[in-house]
Amino acid sequence: MALTKDQKNQVVSDVAELLASSKMTVVAAYQGTTVKAIQQLRRDARENGTNVRVVKNRLVIKAVQQNDNLKDADVSALTGQLLYAFNSEDEVAPAQALANFAKTNPSIVFVGAISAEGKFLNADEVKALATLPGKEQLIAQVLATLQSPVNDVTNALSGNLHALLDGVEAKAS
Repeated sequence: MALTKDQKNQVVSDVAELLASSKMTVVAAYQGTTVKAIQQLRRDARENGTNVRVVKNRLVIKAVQQNDNLKDADVSALTGQLLYAFNSEDEVAPAQALANFAKTNPSIVFVGAISAEGKFLNADEVKALATLPGKEQLIAQVLATLQSPVNDVTNALSGNLHALLDGVEAKAS
C-alpha cells in the first residue's frame, strides 16, 4: 500500500529523529531475506538497544538532509533494498547485531554506515567495527587491566603474610 504525503513526512521525521539520536547507523542490503528472518533480526537487535527499520531510501536521504550534522554525508551508496540499524547508546552494537545475524543469514550484506559526525563508512570499515567488543565489554576489560596490579600486590602481600605466619607457627612448635 502506497504511503500518503503526510505518512511519508511522518516517516521522514521519525527517521530524522533516529539519525539525530543514533551514534552509528548501519546500512545493510537484505535482498533475498524472508520477512520472518527480518522480524527475528529486529527481535535480536532490540536486545542490545538497536532499532532496525526498513525504509525507502528516498525518505532516508531526505531525513539525512534535514539533519545539520549529516548534510554533508555521502548518500550515493543508498540504493537497492536496504535496512537501517540505529543505536543511540553504542557505536558498535548495530554492526555487531547485523554481523551476528548475517552468520546464519548470508543474504544480509553490509553497505556502509553513517556516523553521528556525518561520515559515511564503507562496508569494510563496518565489518571491522563489528569485530570490536561492545562498550560494556571494553569497560570491563579496562577495569580488569586497572585492577590487575592491585590484585597482584595484595596476592603477593597475603602470600608473604601466610609464609611468615607458617614460619612463626613452626618456631613455636
